[in-house]
Amino acid sequence: MKNILTFIAGAFLFAIPAFGHGYTVLIWGDSLSSGYGIPDNRGWADLFAVRVKDREIRVVNGSIPGEITQGGKERIGAMLSQHSPELVVLALGSNDGLQGLDTSRMHANLESMINASRDAGARVLLLGMRIPPNYGTVYADAFYRVFPDLARNHDIGFVPFFLEPVALDFDLMQDDGLHPTAEAQILLLEHIWPALQSFLPAGP
Repeated sequence: MKNILTFIAGAFLFAIPAFGHGYTVLIWGDSLSSGYGIPDNRGWADLFAVRVKDREIRVVNGSIPGEITQGGKERIGAMLSQHSPELVVLALGSNDGLQGLDTSRMHANLESMINASRDAGARVLLLGMRIPPNYGTVYADAFYRVFPDLARNHDIGFVPFFLEPVALDFDLMQDDGLHPTAEAQILLLEHIWPALQSFLPAGP
């Protein structure tokens, strides 16, 4: 399974062409950022790459469907060395929550990725996540608090809830109720665009 996921990640990295080498953004997430269940080149990361194609900005998407923070922590060092990004968009945690994994471990894993990114010279934009309330309010609250706590303690960029514009609109979610549709991708990009824009070099 690990080899299959590595192949998927490698293939997806080349799905977003490099339009320039002046500034690199590494998107580090799971199925919410990999374009799961939607046509090729229509995910929010693809739309982002197209939007900045004339600005000497290269977008590398290292997101893997099903990834948990432990896996992201184990993989990120090699990606940072390979691509030397100026910005890391950290969009992991959802699968930890859906699997009911320990929130303190998730916190430690995300913190490790933040520190590794900054040690490599990159700034970090953290995308906050939420899980459905049927997981229990105590766990759901503890899960969500991890994100603002990290953002505050490390003084990094932060979007409180990545899926906010689409999470309660069933028409914008796939049949599994967890993944946004193709039509929702532009809404996700617009939602996080102000935060992204604040890190990016000025356009032509």
